[in-house]
Amino acid sequence: MPSSIARNSTPRVRRVTSLAIGIDLGTSGSRAVAMRPDFSIAAHAAVPLERFGANGRDPAVWWAAVEAALRELLSQIDRNAVRAIAADGTSGTLLPVDGAGRPLAEPLMYNDKVPDDAILSAIAGTAPEASAAHGATSGLAKALWFQRLPGVHAVLHQADWVAGQFSGRFDVSDENNSLKTGYDAEARRWPEWIAATGMRMELLPAVVRPGSATGGLTAAAADLFGLPRDVTMVAGTTDGCASFLATGAAAAGDGVTALGSSLTIKILSDRPISAPRYGIYSHRLGDAWLAGGASNTGGKVLARHFSLARIIELSATIDSATEIGLDYYPLGSPGERFPIADPALQPRLLPRPQSDADYLKAMLEGIAAIETLGYQRLAELGAPRLTSVRSVGGGAANAAWTAIRRRKLGVDFLQALSDEAAAGTARLALTGANEAGQL
Repeated sequence: MPSSIARNSTPRVRRVTSLAIGIDLGTSGSRAVAMRPDFSIAAHAAVPLERFGANGRDPAVWWAAVEAALRELLSQIDRNAVRAIAADGTSGTLLPVDGAGRPLAEPLMYNDKVPDDAILSAIAGTAPEASAAHGATSGLAKALWFQRLPGVHAVLHQADWVAGQFSGRFDVSDENNSLKTGYDAEARRWPEWIAATGMRMELLPAVVRPGSATGGLTAAAADLFGLPRDVTMVAGTTDGCASFLATGAAAAGDGVTALGSSLTIKILSDRPISAPRYGIYSHRLGDAWLAGGASNTGGKVLARHFSLARIIELSATIDSATEIGLDYYPLGSPGERFPIADPALQPRLLPRPQSDADYLKAMLEGIAAIETLGYQRLAELGAPRLTSVRSVGGGAANAAWTAIRRRKLGVDFLQALSDEAAAGTARLALTGANEAGQL
């Protein structure tokens, strides 16, 4: 037999590209992304919470949405290629569980307030001024509230609990979700002052850095989804941090602006930035820090004056190269938190030009000026100088607004690789898979 025929008859072994899965659980639904080692997205899926019930704070609804999103994702890929899974959740959402991870009460969501002045006073009297544990919506306030329940074994963040459904571990969290519960990200430990608030420290989870391998799948989880038994579970993050990571921003000075109902800006810093009066705290991402703030301006203010269709129509007529210069500060009502900390700050939306297009343009200029001031404020507080911006949210698609912002900020505008938080969490899953020798 000729050697050429012999060579051609040898079966070729197809190499399967490894995949990591990121799961995002938000206020409206669950999303899942499968990512290749080169950060390209192999598949994605999304499922609304309302499909499984009207109560979006019910953990049973959370898990049903996560399960459905993951099943839809797995139907699009080779599930034998999956090497790691990580999850993110809403920052500051907590729930108490028993030793088997079963919820003992309805969770307190990220914006729920603890109605106990004694708890808030205990935190205010012991927590350092720069701690993110201050306030009625903090994770620590919720943990103190839940520890009163009989049979409580642990108090977990939303992402911890979701990950526990896969790993069977209900004793581990990540540095980002734990920040508002009082975790000291600089010292990388639960600080001693937390015990002085009356918190039972044994109820708080162990904390690892985002992207750390935390174990494997339970046999039940592997069988439920038809996944290999050696899939690695990886510590996740908050939804906000995941959204930043998804854009591809990775160097000090990289900024991400979210143009949604509100205006949120974040910048990657080489040092932590803390300014509680502006609502600024820093999440640790490896050896870097993610600092930012949220203004009360944004799309919800525009929506008070124009419909989305009208904004699109008027934006097409705007000359973004010129400046109207009316110095607007668009707010829906008095009060601002960042970049100006003033609960009595009044909106500035006068004088009103006769032209609707000019009125919209003046508001877009005003919001862009607030964005510029926000990055300047972060720099004043010690963050690096802004070198680039990636934009996410509905407003990112408005070309006229983008041109106005580009002119005011004077830095490179880069394309976000993704605006899905699940993609950022998938990046962490890749990190954990590599750490575990899975890639």
